[in-house]
Amino acid sequence: MRNPIIPMLAALCLTLTPAYANTQCGGKFSSFVANLKKEAISKGHDRTTVDRFFASVRQDPKTLKADRSQGVFQKDFIAFSRALISKSRLNKGIANARKYDAVFDRIQQKYGINRGVLLAFWAFETDYGSFQGNFNTLNSLVTLAHDCRRPQLFRPQIFAALTLYEQGDFSPTKTTGAWAGEIGMVQMLPADILENGVDGDGDGHVRLKTSPVDALMSGAKMLSGLGWQPNQPWLQEIIVPQNLDWSKTGLNHQQTVKQWAQMGVKARAGSLASGKLPASVLLPMGRKGPAFLAYPNFRVYFEWNQSFVYVTTAAYFGTRIEGAKPYIAGKPDPALTDSQMKALQKKLVARGYDVGKIDGILGAKTRAAVQAEQIRLGLPADAWPTKALLNKL
Repeated sequence: MRNPIIPMLAALCLTLTPAYANTQCGGKFSSFVANLKKEAISKGHDRTTVDRFFASVRQDPKTLKADRSQGVFQKDFIAFSRALISKSRLNKGIANARKYDAVFDRIQQKYGINRGVLLAFWAFETDYGSFQGNFNTLNSLVTLAHDCRRPQLFRPQIFAALTLYEQGDFSPTKTTGAWAGEIGMVQMLPADILENGVDGDGDGHVRLKTSPVDALMSGAKMLSGLGWQPNQPWLQEIIVPQNLDWSKTGLNHQQTVKQWAQMGVKARAGSLASGKLPASVLLPMGRKGPAFLAYPNFRVYFEWNQSFVYVTTAAYFGTRIEGAKPYIAGKPDPALTDSQMKALQKKLVARGYDVGKIDGILGAKTRAAVQAEQIRLGLPADAWPTKALLNKL
């Protein structure tokens, strides 16, 4: 059975202002499309081209269903990472690293991004290109723009797709991809393709669906534009002392590598990075589970996907492709059930914390609130919610 493929936008939850909702989403779908056409023409696009571009567009109920069904992110790190990282996927990554060695050398030289980082995205987004999604991209984008959850994210992508169509790199009827409108082997939105698309194989077009070279080069350029620091680490498994000050752990806290080393943090293999680099101790399942040191580049992952569990798994898999050992799972306290997590989030909100949506997902905001309450209650402040914490609240 295929492991789940996670589109890069699946975890984005952006706030919609009422003013935007009232003017640029909802209403009769045909009227909405007519307004899109008027806006496209006002932006300078040819009327005949605009008519051809929108001629086949249809609302897609399956897109809306997919948008509302993201339970995979409710899994904890160990369950999620074991679901996505198989021996086969790892071996394919290593094989692709050899197959496209010259391409990765070019990427390393130009952007300073390790092959493991890109191979992990390629693996998780589309299983190395074998499953890129079968949603009609234009239909998905227009459907999501019409829906009043995140139109400010998706509406601009429609006009970007129109520009790609004018350039001969998009088909309103044939271009397919993920439900959220991403296209190609590393799943990029039309606007990102316009900004970061690279013709890596020199054929005069950016073909992210059929050219691994174009896809990898484009993904590298995008990461570089998002702030990736060339030739720096991103994640490293560590051994932490049992007397570590847990309140200093988590992505909301940073110290230099030298300071962490002075507190007893050690690399599981090899050595830690430069002592001057800032870093966070990451305990995705608390002090009894796996432990990592997250360097500045790790934060760039959240510009690609905002799911904590996805980001941590993708970053970890990148290190595995480059030779890291499987993490030490340890014996973490059991994860809360979905109903328990939602109950916890409600209690945290009642105490004045911003945890975002009550969705049962242990995201960054919920983790920060959990850690603050652990400190208040005198519990080990490792940001991992337990039944004991839930009961105390």
